Amino acid sequence: MSILKIDGLSAGYGPVRVLHDLDLEINPGERVGLVGLNGHGKTTLLSTIVGLTGWQDGSIEFRGEQIGGRRSHGMGRTTPHIVRKGIALAPQGDAIFPGLSVKDNLDSGAYSGATWRSRRRRRERILEIFPPLAKLLGQSAGTLSGGERRMVSVGRALMSDATLYLVDEPSLGLAPKISVNLVAALCEIDLGDGAMIIAEQNLPLLEGRVDRVLGMHAGELKLDVGEALGDVPPAAGVHL
Repeated sequence: MSILKIDGLSAGYGPVRVLHDLDLEINPGERVGLVGLNGHGKTTLLSTIVGLTGWQDGSIEFRGEQIGGRRSHGMGRTTPHIVRKGIALAPQGDAIFPGLSVKDNLDSGAYSGATWRSRRRRRERILEIFPPLAKLLGQSAGTLSGGERRMVSVGRALMSDATLYLVDEPSLGLAPKISVNLVAALCEIDLGDGAMIIAEQNLPLLEGRVDRVLGMHAGELKLDVGEALGDVPPAAGVHL
């Protein structure tokens, strides 16, 4: 059984349609890269999976259970229910609580009963993935550098008891070396029977690290990643 199976998915905000009749299947153990330029639907696809778009239509099956269908209102209304089923989203940008400590930010990702009881062990695992955070646990998250903030945001998502991880633009706004290290850490995580989708603009960050790369252009999935990037040379805008 696939982890995620999407059929005929369309979604958008208000009168604007962003996704157009998408089909996608993610299998257990897979790490999939989703590459495309800004504004072409990568974030909207991840948001639609967890019910955060203005409207959607089409089938989204997570581990054989329907979590999609037609929805015309109530953005975010079903998101807690979907997340509890085992999906974690690390949104793009500095999606943290700046007034809380790094420790409290991480622990907030383990909000359900079973994960909360095991938060200390889970936090130790995150510190193994992102060692720089170990000395920052008591520091206010709002005082961190951009790279440290991204580690906290991604680490918080990994604190959950998820089967599917959705990571949106992990390298956004980061220095090249930090971007490489962050994506490398994500790609070394043992997923077991779970899966991960990493949305990125920088194709070289994913090449050789994920199982396959899909392109997204104008709200449609493309097997030709070059088409999704608008025929921009792979190294353009990428500094490794």
